[in-house]
Amino acid sequence: MATLNDIGVAAAINILTAFAFFLAFAMLRIQPVNDRVYFPKWYIKGLRSSPLVNGSAFASKFVNLDLRSYTRFLNWMPAALQMPEPELIDHAGLDSAVYLRIYLLGLKIFGPIALIAFTVTIPVNWSNNTLEHSGLTYSDIDKTSISNIPIGSHKFWTHLVLAYCFTFWTCYVLKREYEIVAAMRLHFLASDQRRPDQFTVLVRNVPPDPDESVTDLVQHFFLVNHPHHYLSHQLVYDANKLSELVNEKKKIQNWLDFYQNKYKRNPLKRPSLKTGFLGLWGNRVDAIDFYTSIVERLSRDICGEREKVNSNTKSIMPAAFVSFKTRWGAAVCAQTQQSRNPTTWLTEWAPEPRDVYWENLAIPFVFLTIRRLIAAVAFFFLTFFFMIPIAIVQSLANIESIEKALPFLKPIIEVKFIKSFIQGFLPGIALKIFLLLLPTILMMMSKFEGFISLSALERRSASRYYFFQFINVFFGSIITGTAFLQLNHFIHQSTSQIPKTIGVSIPMKATFFITYIMVDGWAGVAGEILRLKPLIIYHLKNSFLVKTEKDREEAMDPGTVGFNTGEPQIQLYFLLGLVYAVVTPILLPFITVFFALAYVVYRHQIINVYHQEYESAAAFWPDVHVRVVAALIVSQLLLMGLLSTKEASQSTPLLITLPVLTICFHRFCKGRYEPAFVRYPLQEAMMKDTLERAKEANLNLKGFLQNAYIHPVFKSADGSDSESESEWERSPALVATKRTSKRFTPMPSKDGGSLLSLDQVNDECLKP
Repeated sequence: MATLNDIGVAAAINILTAFAFFLAFAMLRIQPVNDRVYFPKWYIKGLRSSPLVNGSAFASKFVNLDLRSYTRFLNWMPAALQMPEPELIDHAGLDSAVYLRIYLLGLKIFGPIALIAFTVTIPVNWSNNTLEHSGLTYSDIDKTSISNIPIGSHKFWTHLVLAYCFTFWTCYVLKREYEIVAAMRLHFLASDQRRPDQFTVLVRNVPPDPDESVTDLVQHFFLVNHPHHYLSHQLVYDANKLSELVNEKKKIQNWLDFYQNKYKRNPLKRPSLKTGFLGLWGNRVDAIDFYTSIVERLSRDICGEREKVNSNTKSIMPAAFVSFKTRWGAAVCAQTQQSRNPTTWLTEWAPEPRDVYWENLAIPFVFLTIRRLIAAVAFFFLTFFFMIPIAIVQSLANIESIEKALPFLKPIIEVKFIKSFIQGFLPGIALKIFLLLLPTILMMMSKFEGFISLSALERRSASRYYFFQFINVFFGSIITGTAFLQLNHFIHQSTSQIPKTIGVSIPMKATFFITYIMVDGWAGVAGEILRLKPLIIYHLKNSFLVKTEKDREEAMDPGTVGFNTGEPQIQLYFLLGLVYAVVTPILLPFITVFFALAYVVYRHQIINVYHQEYESAAAFWPDVHVRVVAALIVSQLLLMGLLSTKEASQSTPLLITLPVLTICFHRFCKGRYEPAFVRYPLQEAMMKDTLERAKEANLNLKGFLQNAYIHPVFKSADGSDSESESEWERSPALVATKRTSKRFTPMPSKDGGSLLSLDQVNDECLKP
């Protein structure tokens, strides 16, 4: 069992590792050759130019020769904290700013809790000698836990009172933060920036009609049921195959540009290549002619596929993006039932254009339930079969188990430093390695389920990642770790005593989680800012794969902050902190340090590195709130079970009240603040519409929305609408329909239609 000295060695290793990462980052980030790696966001915004072309001396283009800059190696920390939050929202978006508030939430919750726990709980726990006479394997750290309190002791009232205090404080901070984020979201949505998703609704499951096409059916339905607000619509096409051809053409065109540029630099020699695998074998041909022929073939295939999409009615999905003349009209449509049959004409807010995941729009709506059932079953088996490697990892935390399995290693393992390394560092990093592939698997499952936006995909993956860690990393580590640690004690005691032994051992499992927090939290966060992997990949690409300036831009693509992995990882620390706050509070400082360090690091990364692909206006915050509440309830239930093994039955009625109060608190927050994240108030929409009409009476809204929801593979065609007439004063027109039952419309309607037809798109294919 790890001792205080072992934890000290592990802490020293991780602190030195983190400091080494920070020092390396400070040295690498000021080198001109690494500028695109550590400040890519400013390049994307066009606010920074490469220092490689500005230096007066050749060496200064690649190495920073200013020796004074090396002495200020930690100046990035105050710089990361200087940007005010409103400016941060303008710079990085509301999603990124609110994501940082999750770390602040952790600091606000655990800072005061850690102070109280160290002042009150640890002295109460330490002043006993129960573990010395228990026959269990324990360490000095375990003597600071509730396991060291004698059975039936009156000292358990201290833990009961602190459980109430910690619950009330956590709920207060959660409510306050929910209120702030909800206000930030409403203010952001009411800002002056006009966005296409404010006017657009996605309608799905359009019922088939033998007399009308989908486009006529959609137009007729909305002109009749939303006559004063309907503007236009864009059909959803199954263009996945076309998208694959377009992406392939882009790659080949990039190679063609590379060889053409190479020929321009040396016109005396035509570039050539071998047609075999990776150019290692095969016939040698002219590179420019070779790639030109492939581009021409792909262009013909693209035009043919476009024509197929245009002419084949099966390529048209029973769905459309419907745009309205006002935010008020879009809000009414998105938040109401459209027809008598609640399974048809299903409407929801359209994602932001950058947020649309186009591949899943081609999935028929009726298949989504089946897909999600298959994904749920697959996730179930993935979660519970992963317990096997978790058990193996936990065995590494027990020196005795290793020595029994591999006795020839005993002389080496018993070396003090190696023993401390195994127990204080190896289990955490081994568990981290096992979890590396998990986010990719969960994202693939979310895509299979058919979610239509990147934000929904990430939120779904985050939800499953958190549940996976809750079952495997938290409960799996406790159960398997306890079994390995107290195996001998289990064998030689009566069956009735086993629950009590587990109850005593759960608080003692804090040692493993302390090492995990140091490895994943401290060293992991420091490694995040170093960006060693992106640094190596960028220079490898820049040396061997970059052929054009477009390649260089793609090589420095920083990606996003990774909500699908980052948020559930943060939630694991909330769970650990709340569970062990009362029973083993020595874990709290390690979590507090993590939140403080991660806040500074990720603030720097969001300002300088990560570029968010979409903006959901902090739609993920209800998920953050409910997971912290769930962690709070779990901590209360575990404390209740733990005290029952300590024969503190008089505390049970009082502890039952805590989960009830917490659930009531959650229901209050859900009813008071969550509507701001799922609905758009009509009052806000009307105010914004009125203000916009007063400022821009002649706004060409149709022109603004024209290309917003066109599939990216169709945007190469020029489909701009030259219409300059105000959309607020269009003359009424009758509804065009082929159906005899609706040939006469009972009221005047205004002309709408598709934002951009595929006939316009196909004009590009007719160009020579």
